[in-house]
Amino acid sequence: MKTSKLSIRLLWYITPLVILPLLFLGGFTLTNVTSSTQKQAELIVSRFVEQQQQKMFNYIDSFHSTTKLLSTSPVLSDFLADDLRYNGNYTRRLGALMDVFASYSEAYPDIISVNLVSPNGKSDAYYSSSLNIAPDSYPFFDQVLQSNLGQQQFMVQKKDGTTSLYFIQRIFSADYYLKRPQQLGFIIVHVEPSILNTSILEAPYNNTLNLLLTNDGKILFSSDYDKRGNYISEYELKQIHELADLGKLSTIELSSIDKVERMIYAVQMSGGYYYVSTIPKALLYQSGRAISLITALIVIISVVTLPLLIFIVVRNLLLNPIEQLGAASHRVGDGDLSVYLPAHNNDEVGVLFNDFNHMINQIRHYQDELKEYKHHLEDKVESRTKALETMNSQLEGAIAQAEQANQLKSRFLANMSHEIRTPLTAIMGFTEQLLHTKKAVNDELHLSTILRNSKHLLELINNILDLSKIEAEKLAVEREPLSVVELVHDIDSIIRPLAQEKQLTFEINYTLPLPQTIYSDATRLKQILINIASNAVKFTEQGQITLDIKYLEDKQFIEFAIEDTGIGMSEHEVERVFKPFEQADATTTRRFGGTGLGLCISKNLAQLLGGDVHLESEPGKGSRFCIQIACHLDENAEHAHTMLTAIEQLTPTKDQQLSFAANSFDANILVAEDNPDNQVLIKLLLQTWGLEPDIAKNGAEAVEMALVNDYQLIIMDMQMPVMGGLEATQMLRHAAYDGPIIALTANVMKHDVDTYLKAGCDEALAKPIDKDALESVLVSYLHIEKDSQSKWDSLLNSDKFQQINENYRSKLPDYLVEVTDLYNSGEWDQLRALAHNLKGSAGCFGFSNIHHGAATLEDNLRGRDHSRRDYLALSLIEAIKYTIQQAKSPKE
Repeated sequence: MKTSKLSIRLLWYITPLVILPLLFLGGFTLTNVTSSTQKQAELIVSRFVEQQQQKMFNYIDSFHSTTKLLSTSPVLSDFLADDLRYNGNYTRRLGALMDVFASYSEAYPDIISVNLVSPNGKSDAYYSSSLNIAPDSYPFFDQVLQSNLGQQQFMVQKKDGTTSLYFIQRIFSADYYLKRPQQLGFIIVHVEPSILNTSILEAPYNNTLNLLLTNDGKILFSSDYDKRGNYISEYELKQIHELADLGKLSTIELSSIDKVERMIYAVQMSGGYYYVSTIPKALLYQSGRAISLITALIVIISVVTLPLLIFIVVRNLLLNPIEQLGAASHRVGDGDLSVYLPAHNNDEVGVLFNDFNHMINQIRHYQDELKEYKHHLEDKVESRTKALETMNSQLEGAIAQAEQANQLKSRFLANMSHEIRTPLTAIMGFTEQLLHTKKAVNDELHLSTILRNSKHLLELINNILDLSKIEAEKLAVEREPLSVVELVHDIDSIIRPLAQEKQLTFEINYTLPLPQTIYSDATRLKQILINIASNAVKFTEQGQITLDIKYLEDKQFIEFAIEDTGIGMSEHEVERVFKPFEQADATTTRRFGGTGLGLCISKNLAQLLGGDVHLESEPGKGSRFCIQIACHLDENAEHAHTMLTAIEQLTPTKDQQLSFAANSFDANILVAEDNPDNQVLIKLLLQTWGLEPDIAKNGAEAVEMALVNDYQLIIMDMQMPVMGGLEATQMLRHAAYDGPIIALTANVMKHDVDTYLKAGCDEALAKPIDKDALESVLVSYLHIEKDSQSKWDSLLNSDKFQQINENYRSKLPDYLVEVTDLYNSGEWDQLRALAHNLKGSAGCFGFSNIHHGAATLEDNLRGRDHSRRDYLALSLIEAIKYTIQQAKSPKE
């Protein structure tokens, strides 16, 4: 909506006449309010700071006087007599002096301790109200010795943020025959500054921040406790020094404390300290803010209201009629001829409205005549248009069907071309490499690549042939006894590594009872389960894969339900997924590959085995495939059918013909361990599988070796010198190393293990090394066969193991000396590190008493409660001594 030029001109002339005086009045009022508020605040704050300064001065001066009075005590002079230690009165005089110190402490409750210190810094007589022992030294004592002042004071801030006052008075001998009095020592009075704390907390305004600063900008006292111990910047300290010299309230933003603009008043105190009182600038002006707001509100209302009233009058006289005429003209332009303007006053606007209505009536008359001429022509055009639409609809349907068939053929040929050409390219390329390069490097790797691609090509051809046989009804299936447990175990050994490579969870759930043996085609049933389960892994990025097995007794079917948390499918995609050469959609082929034959073949094979495959899926939530297979138990009634009813029966029978010692595994393994004994032990354990590991002494060596060599598995100790295992694992993951890393640690608390897994480790092995846990890791990541317990027993009883065990036992006296020395010298951090080392190594070699003693000591040193650390350290020392004694007893 446009505003008329007349109204704009009226607003242009009238509005400034109202706005300018109001703005001048408001600005004058705000200026006066701000000035008076600042002067009042400066007066209040300056009086407050001067009062606090005087209060602190009186407080400090009183303790200077007290210290000086104490230094002139006759009892003290009697105690400092030269013949004190020779005439046998030392104990009596010391007791008398302690009574004097105690009387001063009772008279002044703020006194924490009184100490008589010799010129060389040694405490000769010390009294403490809290019964503490005399400190070994004072942080300011060197300054006291270098100064010539008789009286001094120091403020010392402790680690918890509190500050204590120390008053020092030199003591001289009363020998007047010497040209220069002899200095006998110092009286040091330690005071808890209650008055200073109270003065800092007092405030003339709310949100006032009071500070007591040292000459170098350190905050000793603060009304905000968290600010104690912090430093302000040099620039801010310089500004405070200048304000203290000027003695006036000024605005400064203390960025070291917060970003708030503050009004600051500062004064310098004795001893080079500064008392600073700061108030947020916005708070100072709060008292005048009400007047400012009221004035500003009156100005704003006047500025807005008067032009608005003028505009309303002009709008009623001119703008509304003109807007009505403009809206009516716009509707006529859009073809609406039913417009009629209401009667108006007998003025120029009324005449204009009447002329507009007459014009509309004339246009409406000519429009009716034109419609009559077009009526017959439109009927003919409409009839012809409907006929053409019908023909176009039929033609579009035929074209769509042809295009769909053509796209299906093209997509199938493209998929097959890609699936066949990809392995052929690898086979031909590596074959040419081996033929033309007589001394080829990594020829075994090239041959394995050729073999892997050949198997993939063979699997593709077999799928096509299987589908052809199924469609020709010439695919025969067997019906042989089949162990359900061994079948599921075989599926688990294939699918679980695939899931672990993608960091997915693979779970198998049995619903008992189950038949121990069914009669079916093991090859085709395994083909169905592997096909669908591998698809579940392929189409799942995160989450888990679940295989549920149960027996349907009423149908005598066994059901395998494979459920994933993958991408899922829509209803339309579910209808297409079992058709040959089709996947869910084209993006699935581009992203995941494949020919689209697997599920079609799996469904047909399941039907040939007397069952079927059903699918439930939802986009974004995953899919569930139910494979039902006939058990054919009734057809073999002459055989007894054993049912599995207990969890213990679900473990597959181990093939006794497998020889663990005969297996040789070509796997590169890196072991990062700093303890030489543990290095030898881990190497011996891995040699049981025919594995010869490389050894890294610290995390830095492990990173360097892992980036140069191709390791299938890395066993990483978490606590090593130079670089720890945690940092090494993070560095390897950042360098794109994607192989499995197994954490080896004596810290097996849940939060420790979670930290290792978060850093990039795949699993965690505890020290001492557990045989079953190590075997499980090697089975999972290197796909080796498990061995019987007897092989491990023979290893632990071997001469090699006994030799390294004896070598470790021979080092126990050295460990005993090291633990004792660290305990006696109070090196608790180094003792904690040594206890961690002993916890892991002693447990590996079967010294359980040392293992438990070191673990308990390490846990105590990690925590905050150190009340039992002496007892635990001595317990570890006794455990090592006992083990050494037990080793000597049989020989003696």
